[in-house]
Amino acid sequence: MIDVLHFSFIQHAILAGLFTSIVCGIIGSLVVVNRIVFISGGIAHASFGGIGIAYFLRLPVMPSTLGFTVLSSAVIAAVSAESKQRADATIGVIWAVGMALGIILIDLTPGYNVELMGFLFGSILTVSLFDLWMMVPLAGLIIGLTMIFYKGFLAMSFDEEFAKSKGIPVKTLYFVLMIMVGLAVVMVIRVVGLILVIALLSIPPYIAEKYTHSLKGMMFLSSLLSYFFILVGLYFSYVYNLSSGATIIMVAAGFFFLAFLVDHARERQHVHE
Repeated sequence: MIDVLHFSFIQHAILAGLFTSIVCGIIGSLVVVNRIVFISGGIAHASFGGIGIAYFLRLPVMPSTLGFTVLSSAVIAAVSAESKQRADATIGVIWAVGMALGIILIDLTPGYNVELMGFLFGSILTVSLFDLWMMVPLAGLIIGLTMIFYKGFLAMSFDEEFAKSKGIPVKTLYFVLMIMVGLAVVMVIRVVGLILVIALLSIPPYIAEKYTHSLKGMMFLSSLLSYFFILVGLYFSYVYNLSSGATIIMVAAGFFFLAFLVDHARERQHVHE
């Protein structure tokens, strides 16, 4: 198995997994603690419209998807800023319109491109050098924005009303967070596919939240877990010729249920004590 590390596509996959895991750890933690998993799902599925535009106009897929996804994130942020609960219907519409637009434009595009399946279901083994060069600045931007706005994100995540009372610009921070989610979605799509994006953004943070006591700790452990899931999933997908995106998520789901069982057993033990 060590011999395969000499192949460039394996090296690209390992690096893509590293960048993606860092982003998933950071953004996923913010998504989970702010309870915006559904909103993030809307952004992820709306991004399919960007993929459709790229194929229809013969444009580079990642840059085109990035632009469309950021625009969708801004619209969803504006809609959901006042009330995350009341925005469900509108986000559902944006979700559906993005998917429908992508499907129609791809139907209108002559020929069939196998690469499209990679964007839907993930194909970390087909990540190109160009994709990696796109991921590096995106990951750097997300890390930089997190460092700059960390205190504000922390206050907003755990007590939004308190943050407002202290003069923290919660609406602006929420808008920035939505844009960051959009950036993360574009990265994660190449690894696990559009359909499974939310799983990789939510499963590692859910597990990490049980074993950490701070947002920083949660982000760090979540990143480690994400990278572990990606590497193990990559191994099994290569050895058994399975879909890489689905395999990564199944590995993550397995550990999610294991963590749930361990947590449940601990609670029962405390009750009996």
